Amino acid sequence: MLYLKTLIIVVQLLSALGVIGLVLLQHGKGADMGAAFGSGASGSLFGASGSANFLSRTTAVLATVFFCSTLALTYLGSYHAKPSAGVLGASAPAPIVASAPVASAPGASAPAAASPVAAASQPGNDVPK
Repeated sequence: MLYLKTLIIVVQLLSALGVIGLVLLQHGKGADMGAAFGSGASGSLFGASGSANFLSRTTAVLATVFFCSTLALTYLGSYHAKPSAGVLGASAPAPIVASAPVASAPGASAPAAASPVAAASQPGNDVPK
């Protein structure tokens, strides 16, 4: 799971840097290719409007990759593993611990003091008075 998160973080980082670079490479609507790269650049590698289409489509693809990787990281970050059911297929219930009876007021302990076993099991009865 850690390798998957690391891979998605790397993809997200590279797509974010790609979007930043491609947005900075694009020119505004009023600018012309000749103003950015010289006078004869309108007939260059992508044609008169080919570079604008190429840059905008690549930016859209990288933005989509960034969006999907962000959603994947959010999903993986909110995922909490459930405890295993074990070999038998059912999880064992927690053991129930019985609590000791609570001693009542000192004057009302006469029935408990009647039996020597109950009197010895109460705390503080072995202390000499």
